[in-house]
Amino acid sequence: MKLLEGKVAIITGATRGIGRGVAKAFAEQGASVAFTYSSSAQAAVELEQELIALGVKAKGYQSNAAEFAAAEQLVEDVLKEFGNIDILVNNAGITKDNLLMRMSEADFDAVIQVNLKSVFNMTKAVQRTMLKNRKGSIINMSSVVGVKGNAGQANYAASKAGVIGFSKSIALELGSRNIRCNVVAPGFIETEMTGALAEDVVKGWREAIPLKRGGTPEDIANTCVFLGSDMSGYITGQVINVDGGMLT
Repeated sequence: MKLLEGKVAIITGATRGIGRGVAKAFAEQGASVAFTYSSSAQAAVELEQELIALGVKAKGYQSNAAEFAAAEQLVEDVLKEFGNIDILVNNAGITKDNLLMRMSEADFDAVIQVNLKSVFNMTKAVQRTMLKNRKGSIINMSSVVGVKGNAGQANYAASKAGVIGFSKSIALELGSRNIRCNVVAPGFIETEMTGALAEDVVKGWREAIPLKRGGTPEDIANTCVFLGSDMSGYITGQVINVDGGMLT
């Protein structure tokens, strides 16, 4: 029996990096996967085919989770197509890094909108279905930066810290209905985004991590599989740092 057999999951921002890793791991564990993308249509088609090849139902939706109406519409469309929603993974996110003195209001607002408001929009949109089912798992992607802060990332850190506060509140609100809400806080994960960094910078990061390596999307995905499955049935309101010991 696969860990997510018979479950339907929505994953936002899934065409690359961590989101893609989560989508693949969920499909490998038997979940039907509805995922969103913002602009990369080709990557979405490829991911959809890859997931279907694993023997599950999968469909990509071009949708902006930062827009309230779009999130509502997405959930409606997924319910029509898949019939249910058991797991929500709020993964969509952007960065617009800069020191505060150089950070524009637009850059602050955009990061809050995509990284934090989208979590509110999607959680509110799936809540009705999960309340009716009297079960569900909501997994929100934060960051070690949301726990610790980071110079040059005030907007990103604020958005990711907001995700933590929001998630703990939702865990308290919905726990009596057997709906769980947890946070995954990735550390230094090596994806396409970090591939643009100079090798000596990456080496410096790795050296500072107790496990002496950067994380992979699979490391995050495995944690999400656990939180989405019934194995974590008594875990809610928690922040799990998946960081190789970085914040220890």
